[in-house]
Amino acid sequence: MRTSHNQDVLAEFSRRLAERKLVPPQHIPYYSRWAHQFLAFAQGGREEPRPFNILLDLFLKDITLRGNLQDWQIRQAENAVRLLATHFGKEIGPDARMGEVVPSNWSRESLTGRMRNSIRLRHYALSTEQSYLDWLRRFYDYVQNGKGKNVGQLGLTPEDVRDFLTRLAVVERVSASTQNKAFSALLFLFRDVLGLGLSSMEGTLRAKRGSRLPAVLTVEETAALLGKMSGPSRLYAEILYGTGMRLMELARLRVKDMDFGLKTITVREGKGDKDRTVPLPRRVVEPLRLQLEKARALHEEDLKRGFGEVFLPDALERKFPNAGREWAWQYVFPSERLSVDPRSGKVRRHHISDKTVQDAVVAAARKAAIAKRATVHTLRHSFATHLIMKGVNIREVQELLGHKNVETTMIYTHVLRGLSGAPESPLDSLHLDVQSSE
Repeated sequence: MRTSHNQDVLAEFSRRLAERKLVPPQHIPYYSRWAHQFLAFAQGGREEPRPFNILLDLFLKDITLRGNLQDWQIRQAENAVRLLATHFGKEIGPDARMGEVVPSNWSRESLTGRMRNSIRLRHYALSTEQSYLDWLRRFYDYVQNGKGKNVGQLGLTPEDVRDFLTRLAVVERVSASTQNKAFSALLFLFRDVLGLGLSSMEGTLRAKRGSRLPAVLTVEETAALLGKMSGPSRLYAEILYGTGMRLMELARLRVKDMDFGLKTITVREGKGDKDRTVPLPRRVVEPLRLQLEKARALHEEDLKRGFGEVFLPDALERKFPNAGREWAWQYVFPSERLSVDPRSGKVRRHHISDKTVQDAVVAAARKAAIAKRATVHTLRHSFATHLIMKGVNIREVQELLGHKNVETTMIYTHVLRGLSGAPESPLDSLHLDVQSSE
C-alpha cells in the first residue's frame, strides 16, 4: 500500500471519528497514531497472509513488548485498530492482508495455542479459558473422527460448526444453555482466532431458551437451611444471602475490599467487569474479623516459608512486583493448601474452592428437608426477592445485584407472586356441597 494512500486513509479515519463522535475529541490523535502504527506493522513484508484478528493479536503483543505501556493504552490501541478495520476494511486493500485465511497448520495443538493466547490477551477468566479449550477439543475431535474429515488438509468451516451443534442438540440432547456455550466458544475460535465469521449463522445456531423462574426460598426455609450449617460454610452462606453476591465474587474477595467502618463490601470485577458495593451484614462482622485473623496468621506463616504471594489481576504484578505479598491483596477466604498457578507456574495460595461451598449448601438443604432445588445461587435469588418483599426499590436491588438492565431484575417480581399476594383461586370462592366418597 502506498504511503500517500495510508495518509489519506488516516486523515479520513480521524475525520470520521470526529464527525460521528466515536471517541472523545482529545483521544482522536492517539487513535490516529495507533492506526498508523498498525498499518505499518500490517505491511511489514510478511510472506504469508494472516487473518485480521491474528494480525491484531501480534500487533498488540509487539507494542506490549516494545514499550512500557499501561493496560488502558493497550485497550485504546485495540479499540483504534478495530475501528479502523470496521470503517475502512475495504479501503485498506489486499496488501494489509486483513481478510485472508490460509488453511495451514490446522493441528489441534496449534489451534489450542492460538486460542489460549487470544483468551489471555483479552484477560478472560481461567474458567472461561478452560471451557473454551474443552469445546475446541470436542469440536476438533468430532470433525476429525466423527465426520472423517482431515482437518489438517481441509481446515474447518462454518458447516462443521452447524453439524457439531446439531449433533449436540439431536444426538446428545444437551440443554439450550450448553449448546449456546458451545457456540460462543466456536464463535470465538472462528472470529478471534481464525479471522473467519459466523455472522450469517448466528441467528440460526443459538438455541432458544425458554423463560424460567428461579427457585427462591421463603424466609423460613432460608433460616432452616442456615441453621443446618456451621463453621466456615455457614459464614460463606450467610454472606451470600446477606449481600446477594455471586459465589466467585465471594471467593475472590480481597482484604482491601472489606470496610468495617462503612459496613460495606466492594465487589471487584464482577460480571461484565463491573465494580459495585454491597452492604456488610451486622451479623457477620465479628465472624469476619475472626476469619481475617486466621487468614493473616496463615499469610505470615507463608511469608516465613518463602511464599505468601497471590495472583494479581491484569498487569498489576508487573507494575507493583511486591503487591502480591502485601496483606491488603490477600484473599479473605484463602485455600487450605498451596497450589501451582496453571498460567504462571508459580506456587501460590489460591482462594477457597467453589465446589466446597456448593456441596455445603446442597447438604444443608437436604438436612433441612427443603424440597426445592436449593443451590448457592438460590441464596442470591432469595436475597433479591426478600428485599422486594420488604419494599426495597427495584432499581436499588438492580444495583446491589450488579445487573446491567432492570429487566433482568424484574424477574423477581414474578417470583414474588408465588410467595405473597397471589390472587385467590376462583375454585376457593365457590360454595359447593361436600361430596362423600363411596
